[in-house]
Amino acid sequence: MAKNRLLRWSRWILVGYVSIGLIFYFFQDKLLFHPERVHPDTDYQLPYAHRSIAIPMDVEDTLHLIDFLPDTASPFRGIVLYFHGNRKHIGYYADQTPPMTRAGYRVLMIDYPGYGKSSGTLSEKKLYDWSEIVYRIAHKQVSADSILIYGKSLGTGVATRLASIRGCKRLILETPYYDLPSVAARFLPIYPTRWLMNYEFPLHQYLQQVRVPVLTIHGTMDEVISIHHADKLRSLLKPTDRMILVTGGKHNGLSKDPAVRAALDSIWNQ
Repeated sequence: MAKNRLLRWSRWILVGYVSIGLIFYFFQDKLLFHPERVHPDTDYQLPYAHRSIAIPMDVEDTLHLIDFLPDTASPFRGIVLYFHGNRKHIGYYADQTPPMTRAGYRVLMIDYPGYGKSSGTLSEKKLYDWSEIVYRIAHKQVSADSILIYGKSLGTGVATRLASIRGCKRLILETPYYDLPSVAARFLPIYPTRWLMNYEFPLHQYLQQVRVPVLTIHGTMDEVISIHHADKLRSLLKPTDRMILVTGGKHNGLSKDPAVRAALDSIWNQ
C-alpha cells in the first residue's frame, strides 16, 4: 500500500515537473519580455527635446528609435547608444537621458521588436542586428571615440555584444547578467534552463572581447538579476574597468545612488 502511494506521488511530481518545464519552454517569450505597444501615430509626449525616427526594415519589421537632442548650452560631446530593459518601451526609460543630454550628448534609444512603435518578431539575432543599425547611424555622424554604449538589464547583453565588435569610447552596464539562462535559473533552479531557452545573450563571452573601459553597476539586493552575476563577471574585468556595488540597491533606481551618479557624471563630462 505504501509503495503504491509513493509511486502515485512520484508520478504526480514527475507530471508537475514536466508540465512546468513545458509551460516555460512554450511561453518563455511572454515570461521574459514585457513589451507595451504604442500606436505608430501616437506621440510619446516626452518633456525632453527629441526626434522620433521610424526605419522600415521589411513588410513586417519597423525599427523605431528616439533621438534625444543635446542641450545647446553645452558643447557637443558625442552620441550615447542606450539599450533598455525588458519592460514597456522607450517612454519608460526616457527619464534616464537628461544627465547625458545636459552634458552635450545625443542619445539614440531604440525599441525592440514588439516594443513601443517598433514592429516585428523578437529574436536574439534581430536585437543584435538592430543594434548594429543604430551604431551605423551614429558612426556616420561621429567617430567611434565619440560613441558611448549603455545597456540596462536586458539591454546589457545587446550593448556588450555591440561593444565587442564595434569601436566606442566606453561601455556602461547597469544590472548586467552573466547570461540569460543564468537569470532564469534563479527562478527555476531545478530545471535545465540552458536547454530550455531560445535565448542565450552570453554577456560574459562578449565582455572578454571589449577593449574599452567598462563601468558595471549592480545592486546587492537586486531581485531580478542577483548579485552573484556581478561576482561572476568581476573576474572578467580589465584593470581599466570599474564595478560599483550599491548596498541595498535593487534592480531599478540605481542611478539615484550618489556614487553611481558621481561616476556617471564624471563620464558624461569627460
